[in-house]
Amino acid sequence: MVLVDHSLADEERAEIFATSRTGHPDARRALLIEWGAWADRSTASAILSAMSVGDINYYVLKPWIERDELFHRTIAEFIQEWSRFEITNLREVVVIAAANSVRGQAVRSLLARNGIPSAFRASGSTLANDVLEFVGAPDPGDGVLLWMPAVGGTVLHDPTDVEIAEAWGVPTTLASEDSSFDVLVIGAGPGGLAAAVYASSEGLRTLVVEREAIGGQAGTSSLIRNYLGFSRGVRGSELAQRGYQQAWVFGSHFLLMRTVERLEKQDGRFRAVIGDVGEVTARAVVLATGVSYRRLDVPSLEQLVGQGVYYGASVSEAHGLTGLDACVVGGGNSAGQAVLHLARYCRQVLLVIRGENLSASMSQYLIDAIDAADNVIVRTSSEVVDGGGDGRLEQVTLRDRRTGAEETMPLDGLFVMIGAVPGTNWLPNEVARDKRGFVLTGSDAGADPLWHEGRPPQPYETTLPGLFAIGDVRSESVKRVASAVGEGSVVVSQIHTHLRVSSDA
Repeated sequence: MVLVDHSLADEERAEIFATSRTGHPDARRALLIEWGAWADRSTASAILSAMSVGDINYYVLKPWIERDELFHRTIAEFIQEWSRFEITNLREVVVIAAANSVRGQAVRSLLARNGIPSAFRASGSTLANDVLEFVGAPDPGDGVLLWMPAVGGTVLHDPTDVEIAEAWGVPTTLASEDSSFDVLVIGAGPGGLAAAVYASSEGLRTLVVEREAIGGQAGTSSLIRNYLGFSRGVRGSELAQRGYQQAWVFGSHFLLMRTVERLEKQDGRFRAVIGDVGEVTARAVVLATGVSYRRLDVPSLEQLVGQGVYYGASVSEAHGLTGLDACVVGGGNSAGQAVLHLARYCRQVLLVIRGENLSASMSQYLIDAIDAADNVIVRTSSEVVDGGGDGRLEQVTLRDRRTGAEETMPLDGLFVMIGAVPGTNWLPNEVARDKRGFVLTGSDAGADPLWHEGRPPQPYETTLPGLFAIGDVRSESVKRVASAVGEGSVVVSQIHTHLRVSSDA
């Protein structure tokens, strides 16, 4: 890590930070200040300015006694953050595959989104050969090899997602007697995790089913800086892991990488069919499935998904783009976070948006940081219409939506984040949705012809009594992590009301 004293001249500080950002993008950077200096307006301004442009991760208070444990803790936290992305360290999980392996990239993304510390080592590299020699295994060639030194040295050859999860100890099955629950939560994003924490902590037997990875869309964010309580910011995957561990400690049951294929209500209880698991029942259901990224619908680029083209902010790809050029398509906060993360490694990052500016869809702190980044270019009123490469992305074509002019430019990575769809077609017909497929709740649900009860629905209740929708899947929801967490906590009180009324009936 790099600690720079605030007492240095502005020019000297700027030179040190610029050099460290270029030469060691993973290093933690902090401004050293005296105790009480935060009260000085110029010091506070220097901290805020340096953070906004990405010069520093945070500030550090100078130790004022010989054994200053606050200083020790702060330094240890910075080093721990750095160590999670230092590939030469012996990591909990090591992935070996060809540098351009589609499956290898998918495995790395899976591990990152589930908060499993890992390092990727390309086949043929010295680091990869050292591992292969140690475990006594041949090079995986076109396949993928996983080594888990932290859990008994397990070695997996071309594993499925479920095999990886089970080897790490993540639950993907239920005991035969575990089929009856008070609450079924579908989706383990921030909202679903919050619902699980509050439901299980209040004595409700809770099952959470997640089809992909813990954290949902938020889990792909490289840095969330505006979530309450994390002044330095927090990675989406880390926030999700904390929520998962918290719910687990309270007794929540989890089924990961499994899909709820069918849901119906019979005799006052919900019956859910879970793929490769079987049936479970619950007295109430919380729908927290979030959304999926929209596709570009450019055939030439769809053929390169996983080979330079990625949907979502796959932070595991940033290292592989060091010194290269990348493009992010989308104008939301997740896109802005992805741009700033990639800018730490890439020679140049291009941000492409269809609108005329970012202010309508992105938080101001992200806009300011993007404006300050000297290797980020923003292309407004533009769209990606073509692209290609020989087995891997090499170029994309942009069209100016105002003039129709097209421009082809070389690119090594394309990250697409252009909005989302709710994916609610599998829900029963009794559940009303708006024209875009988002689930109606509260007063909107009560105004729909599908609501037949003699009472108004609760704020997060759908047209099917006892089925609640929270987070991004809910119609007219605020697409923010904090709002999803808030809804996940509040919905539990509504579940208690539903269970009480159902018992009285």
